[in-house]
Amino acid sequence: MFTGKYVFAQLVEFLPQRIFDAIVNKYDGNRYVKHFTCWNQLLAMMFGQLTNRESLRDLIVAIDAHRSKCYHLGLGKNVTRSNLSKANENRDYRIFEEFAYYLIDIARKKRANTDFEIQGKVYAFDSTTIDLCLSVFWWAKFRSTKGGIKLHTLYDITTQIPAFVHITSASVHDMNAMDVIPYEYGAYYIFDRAYMDCSRLYNVSRHSAYFVIRAKRNLKIEILKDLKRDNCPEIIISDHLVRLDAFYSYLDYPENFRRVRYYDVETRRPFTFLTNNMEITAEQVALLYKNRWQIELFFKWIKQHLKIKSFWGTSENAVRIQVCSAIITYCLVAIVEHDLKINRSTYEVLQVLGISLLDKTSMIELFNNAENNDFKELLYNQQLSLNF
Repeated sequence: MFTGKYVFAQLVEFLPQRIFDAIVNKYDGNRYVKHFTCWNQLLAMMFGQLTNRESLRDLIVAIDAHRSKCYHLGLGKNVTRSNLSKANENRDYRIFEEFAYYLIDIARKKRANTDFEIQGKVYAFDSTTIDLCLSVFWWAKFRSTKGGIKLHTLYDITTQIPAFVHITSASVHDMNAMDVIPYEYGAYYIFDRAYMDCSRLYNVSRHSAYFVIRAKRNLKIEILKDLKRDNCPEIIISDHLVRLDAFYSYLDYPENFRRVRYYDVETRRPFTFLTNNMEITAEQVALLYKNRWQIELFFKWIKQHLKIKSFWGTSENAVRIQVCSAIITYCLVAIVEHDLKINRSTYEVLQVLGISLLDKTSMIELFNNAENNDFKELLYNQQLSLNF
């Protein structure tokens, strides 16, 4: 029988603590701190994410119920509501943001694959809005009586890991976030038509990257050449080399590009796509845009299974730290999936971990049991014995 570390302590071992400590030193995060360090703060936030706590009070009650185990869980001796609240409000959120990007890089490397039909890096860029109470989150003004923030996310389609996250007020227009995207040479970037901005799309071309975007209906173009192949399937309505016909639009994007019109059999609707890539087929252009839906599924997943809709602090700094801790948790689960070769969905892995954090069971044995038993029955039985 395994009598070693708690599951949460085993999980924490997958985190590169030396890298986190170096980032903390960079921003002087532990200055004047005696007991509750940045590392303790990170683990407390992750514990809340994994156990699906609804509020800061709810999180502290759960930790207090197992105070004798806090040291062995890595949470430190003195986790109180005031300590965690002050840490989230005052400590530099860039510590957690930089560590999140470090984990993102590790997770993407581990989950890299060549299964996607189109070779190269493929990203979808979109945003999701999180509504907030304006009287509490006064800094996140959206409308006269409503507050909110936006998570502008660059999602890696091939690894299913967010490569870049930019947090703004909900009043910031989506296309403005295109200015901060770290474009990579030869990569594909997929946008919805809300991002149709000629100067910003030309910026993608200047970085020797490719875009695929759904065209707006009122776009004025001049057809230069028919690129449709003789053996092209019927779902490809047309494939043309075009340029912008409006004067100012042409100044913003002075090069030629492709317009592909595609008929979707499932929805029985035609779609029009624009791209600056002249090499891939029209079917591949449609395939790239079809995979944009993965980022919508990602937004739905994190809103349902991680805590980014109800916040444990009201300041902008606290909100940013909580969003970063959610991304760190997501990447950690992805890394554990890869390293332990777990043949389960990310949702199922998160569920097993969330209800087993205080068990002294080997993680390998834990997921082997999940493989050998009916998964829903296993979750039900473990939830009955959960002492929160």
